[in-house]
Amino acid sequence: MMHMTFYWGIKATILFNFWKTDSWLSYIRTLIACFVFSAFYQYLENRRVQFKSLSSSSSRRPQPARSSSGVSAPLIPKSGTRSAAKAASILLFGVNAAIGYLLMLAAMSFNGGFFIAIVVGLTVGYAVFRSDDGGSDAVTDDPCPCA
Repeated sequence: MMHMTFYWGIKATILFNFWKTDSWLSYIRTLIACFVFSAFYQYLENRRVQFKSLSSSSSRRPQPARSSSGVSAPLIPKSGTRSAAKAASILLFGVNAAIGYLLMLAAMSFNGGFFIAIVVGLTVGYAVFRSDDGGSDAVTDDPCPCA
């Protein structure tokens, strides 16, 4: 039976039926895995933001002069304008979204230990990988790992 309120037991099923904790050793290994994946989520988010800023800074070109009608560029850009940094940013977004949703589902197991391990992992990951940017990506800061 799935719990619908927080509980503190070591017996839990996380994400898949085969990932069950039934001893202290398996429970602690699962807590460490939740912590590591949460910190890794913040690392990937940092890489994605850096690729995104790299691709947006490298794709900026001087604006052409406007014609008398006010039209300056076609609505659909040429197909060769995507850079490797932009492709990496798009790929990392998908991977990051998948990891974020898996972390959310793990937290929704309602085990207090898993929840704390995920929140502490996200916090430590942010402190290590993303806190030194000086607030340059304040718009992308989002406490929800699934956003």
